[in-house]
Amino acid sequence: MDEKRKAPDVETDREENEGEGSKSADQRYRRDVDEFLENEDPAKLARRAQADVEHDRDSYDAAEREGKSRSKGDSPADKDLI
Repeated sequence: MDEKRKAPDVETDREENEGEGSKSADQRYRRDVDEFLENEDPAKLARRAQADVEHDRDSYDAAEREGKSRSKGDSPADKDLI
């Protein structure tokens, strides 16, 4: 993230309650999506990710199994999360 984006934006980082939904968060999200789409090609990134998974299938399968092997709370480190 560049430094100009870290600086508080007075218009969009208000402290007031915005009620149902957050207009400032919506504005930041839409701005960030537009910026991403200007700088990246999602289809190209998807093809690259697919090729990476196909090239190293075993590693991705192992990571998926590990992720599915426990639920929140199974690890002692998670005891304060639930």
